[in-house]
Amino acid sequence: MKTEFLDPIELHEMDKVKLMNRTDTKYWFHIDDIEQILQEIKNDYYVLNINGESNLEYTTTYYDTDNNRMFNEHHNGKLNRYKVRRRSYVSSEISFLEVKFKSNKGRTQKKRIPAQFGNATITEAESEFLANITPFKASELHPALINNFSRVTLVNKNFNERCTIDMNLQFKSGDKVIALDKLVIVEIKSDGKTENSPLALALREQRIKTSGFSKYCIGRTITDSTLNPFCSKNSSKPLNTYIFGL
Repeated sequence: MKTEFLDPIELHEMDKVKLMNRTDTKYWFHIDDIEQILQEIKNDYYVLNINGESNLEYTTTYYDTDNNRMFNEHHNGKLNRYKVRRRSYVSSEISFLEVKFKSNKGRTQKKRIPAQFGNATITEAESEFLANITPFKASELHPALINNFSRVTLVNKNFNERCTIDMNLQFKSGDKVIALDKLVIVEIKSDGKTENSPLALALREQRIKTSGFSKYCIGRTITDSTLNPFCSKNSSKPLNTYIFGL
């Protein structure tokens, strides 16, 4: 995906818009639509650039209990729920153990600590971190899903909004690997409402509506036939079309 026409921003400048306590609005659609949308918002956003690259590789390991408590709570729409994951930035070989908490106020809070790159085993320090901010013990958690994807990150030039564009999604559980390479997931992260977001307006003009999408929930479902049907609610298109192609 081309981003050369967007003004770049460096990583250290992103501190102005960390948004660790925020609202999230998600959209998902076919990859063919993304170029036109970016052209429409090119004057409103910076694009994160690291060492000359804006399309950056990520890998995430999600953890869950033996009875899939976090998956089931998300699938059932429970609020005040948790997600535990290890997020790694491939190009820089930096990792964090992260906890995301979705409150009953509709806000997402994220806390994280540095982690060893390439290590999926929960360490003693990470175990203490989890015990302090979640109801889970490290001993009851295990890796449940690996997700690889590439991401472009945008920052509104008013520094009140951060947006991520995820592509080339691949999910792995055990020996099963499934790719959703025709799918784009856009998430607008802000400290308030998004009605005046240039990106949200551009998506609306393309008749792309907001639609919940959990990479963890979807990934678990399409790699494990014993789990419940897709967790994406109010979806305008069947997700199967992105698995088998359009």
